[in-house]
Amino acid sequence: MRRLFLLITAAVSMAALAVPGTLAAQAGPVQRGQHRTPYTFAVIGDIPYGEAEVAVFSRAVDQINADPDVARVDHLGDIKSGSTVCSDDYFARIRSNFDRFADPLVYTPGDNEWTDCHRPTNGAYNPLERLDQIRDTFFPRPGRTLGQRGERVSSQARMGVPENVRFSRGGVSFAAVHVVGSNNGLAPWTGQTAATPEQTAEVLGRTAAGIQLISDTFRYAKRHHQRGVVLLTQADMFDPTVTSPQFANYFAFQPIVAAIARESRNFDGQVYLFNGDSHVYNSDQPLSTASPWRSFYGIQQPADNLSRITVNGSDNADEYLKVIVHRRGPQVLTWDRVPLRTS
Repeated sequence: MRRLFLLITAAVSMAALAVPGTLAAQAGPVQRGQHRTPYTFAVIGDIPYGEAEVAVFSRAVDQINADPDVARVDHLGDIKSGSTVCSDDYFARIRSNFDRFADPLVYTPGDNEWTDCHRPTNGAYNPLERLDQIRDTFFPRPGRTLGQRGERVSSQARMGVPENVRFSRGGVSFAAVHVVGSNNGLAPWTGQTAATPEQTAEVLGRTAAGIQLISDTFRYAKRHHQRGVVLLTQADMFDPTVTSPQFANYFAFQPIVAAIARESRNFDGQVYLFNGDSHVYNSDQPLSTASPWRSFYGIQQPADNLSRITVNGSDNADEYLKVIVHRRGPQVLTWDRVPLRTS
């Protein structure tokens, strides 16, 4: 495990250094949100879980569609439970629900829809094949969001990661970064005691792309004197429900966490990380001076301007976050927890 961690850290560092020239040719994110009223978006994640939730998910879509303030929806991954089959038919059903969102929908995949599909209860698939299918189903037009009013975004499709996107709305820079649970995809597959070479190669490439995306997002925010940066991931890299985290289960997150810490420290504004994965609403400062996660990940200097928000999910997916972007005032973002109607 130690050797694999060092390999990932070294390879990601080298890959990230090699990438900037490739991305520099891409257009910067389109700016939106020059509204008289504050720009508002909704955040959900870990939904729908199981057939019962699939049946009522359309009502959640209708409720969010009916909110006149919401201009965009962000789904933080896990479109199924970790014990159901990862079939093409299921993906198509969720895609049809996603297509019903009236506003632009930004979706970042979770581990349940591909990383964990090696499990017998999930259909014993090859996770990398399922990742290809997720990309074919949900990202057929790289650089454009889902939803009936799709919008243009900057995509890392040229790097083979079309789901990684960044954009600017309401004077804030956003990035949806494909970072998943199950140790960011390095948890051994069924029948294996360690990650396979193919599995490791996928994680290395996706992690390098994610770090580059984070760097580009902060660079854009600083260049345009923006007040805030928002990062969207599936994985909870700072799960407060785990009382004794083991580095063996988290080490693949370390390069991502280090990048977030470094970029946040060098940014004068506020930084917000929205994630799902752990299923219980939470708001904290995971890399602050007093946080134990700093020493866990080997982060020497705190990032006190980073706030993290976890959304309810799974059996607890009973609300959406309604997030308002403020152009003035002490807080760049504020949010309300809006209950989802059950009937």
